[in-house]
Amino acid sequence: MNNKYIFGGIIIAVFFGVMAYLFTQTNVAYEEDFAKIKSSDKTIKATGSWVKAKSYKLDTERNIFTFHMADYKGTELKVFYKGAMPNNFESSTSVVVTGKYHKGVFHASDILTKCPSKYESEYEQQAKS
Repeated sequence: MNNKYIFGGIIIAVFFGVMAYLFTQTNVAYEEDFAKIKSSDKTIKATGSWVKAKSYKLDTERNIFTFHMADYKGTELKVFYKGAMPNNFESSTSVVVTGKYHKGVFHASDILTKCPSKYESEYEQQAKS
């Protein structure tokens, strides 16, 4: 009977140890200032907007998507993403990329886009009247 308690206690201790380790590994910083991103080697969620003047490049053979984004100060950042372009990328109002900055390029592991709400135009019309 005591062996059951000891074994259960070991399983619980291992579980909490693994959870603590995973928590420290998934700590992602949120940053809106691209100047700070360029000096960091951590995994970061960067928020900005797509620079439409510089367009984007899509290499369908190698499945690589690259584009430029800017922060609220106008600082630009080149983003490299190995994966498909999000369906609503061209109509997005802001972009959130998760990844690391390395050698002049932000290597994104995930891209989220925020599209304009269908209710925004209705709200603006009501505000004007």
